[in-house]
Amino acid sequence: MDSMREKAEIYVGEAECQKRAIQLLDEFNIPRGLLPLDNIVEIGLVPSEGFIWLRQKKKKDHYFEQIGRSVSFAAEVTAFIEPRRMRKVTGVKAKELLLWIGVSEMLVENSNSGNIQFKTHSGISRSFPVSAFVI
Repeated sequence: MDSMREKAEIYVGEAECQKRAIQLLDEFNIPRGLLPLDNIVEIGLVPSEGFIWLRQKKKKDHYFEQIGRSVSFAAEVTAFIEPRRMRKVTGVKAKELLLWIGVSEMLVENSNSGNIQFKTHSGISRSFPVSAFVI
């Protein structure tokens, strides 16, 4: 992480981080509602690697009503970002039945389906409408 920080564009402060997070999500065609944006205190981006991190004041649990799922975001979330995709995601878990399962990838499908696919480390995947994550 330290070597990544040396190459990173780093943004701090809630207002600046919220603004930059929205710009990043828009730039990569990822729905704005996919990540919590209300208590982020630091965002880092390593453009050459596509590596990002978001640091929050504290862990955040969020319930996505349209898909009926609870998602937990750790105090630090990391990923490699590219158009319509976040891969090697850390710090995000979704509740499936009674278990919390780590999300490893989020992919906005490039089709007429209008879905976003979530994959876990164990290979399980679920698709939900992109509209559930649009703000």
